[in-house]
Formats: sequence, C-alpha cells, structure tokens
Amino acid sequence: MPRAIAIPGIALATLSLLAPSGVVHAAPCWPPPVSAPVADPFRGPACAWCPGNRGIEFATRPGAVVRAVATGRVTFAGSVTGTIYVVVRHGDGRRITYGNLESESYDVGDLVVRGQSVGRAAGAFHLGLRDGDRYVDPGPYLGRYVRRARLVPLDGSRANPGPPPRLTCAADGDG
Repeated sequence: MPRAIAIPGIALATLSLLAPSGVVHAAPCWPPPVSAPVADPFRGPACAWCPGNRGIEFATRPGAVVRAVATGRVTFAGSVTGTIYVVVRHGDGRRITYGNLESESYDVGDLVVRGQSVGRAAGAFHLGLRDGDRYVDPGPYLGRYVRRARLVPLDGSRANPGPPPRLTCAADGDG
C-alpha cells in the first residue's frame, strides 16, 4: 500500500518561498481618542534633547474620556514627573502614548481594545506615537467623523434619525 505524502506541508513550504519577504501594511485609520480640537500640533525636535512637541495636545476638559485608537498591550502605566501615562504597543510594533490622565488602572501586559476607555483627561490631553525610538506625528493616522447628508421632510412630520457618522481618513481621499 503506498504511503501518503504530506502535500499540505510541501505546498505551504513552496508558497512561503514564492511569497514576498516583506509585508506591506496599509496606513492605519484611527478614530480620534477624544472629542476636542488640537491645541498644540506635533513639532519634531531638532535633536533628542531639543525642545519640540513629541505628540499632539488636545484641548480637553478635565474628566473627558480618552479612548484607545487601536488594540494593543500595555507596556507602561504610571506617573512620570507627576504626569500619568499609559503606553500601548500595537501589533505593528508602534507605541501610542496616552498622557496627562487623571489616573490609570492598567497593568503591564493588559490588553486594550480599540475604542475602550484608557482613562480620563486631567486637562489638556497628550497623544504620542513612536516607531521604534523615533517620535512620529500621529496626526496623519487620525481620522475624523463626518456626518452624512440626509433628507428632512418639509411637511413638518418627524424626521427619521440620520445615519451614524462615518470615520474618514486622508488615505481615503476624503479625510
């Protein structure tokens, strides 16, 4: 009786040799972490110790809910010189810093899911992004919610609720 050959294993090995070695990821489109205007945009420093703004400052009121922009694992949660931060590493290796929080209730290793509350702002909220040890402007990755047009009856009858806002990003061509 003939022996069975492990065709799936051979096929998988062959496909892995033919597949490109690098994986290309589309630019993320993250929902804004807060509903507040930007008070101070990203300004990359000229050197590692030079002044600048290594993230985006939002003009939030104390107590404003801060939500995770993407799913990841907590790598730091605590206070640095009196300011509370939560840092989350995402699957692509990037790290998002949520700063100037009222308190933190996470431990290193905790899973944070996109849209989940990370905490509440203690005042102006800071959002930072690092790729390796390099600070990156998180602005281009943040989308914005846009309300869609709807028809409203002119005869005085009650209007149907409009559709929910849609997240749009610069990569979509309409953000």
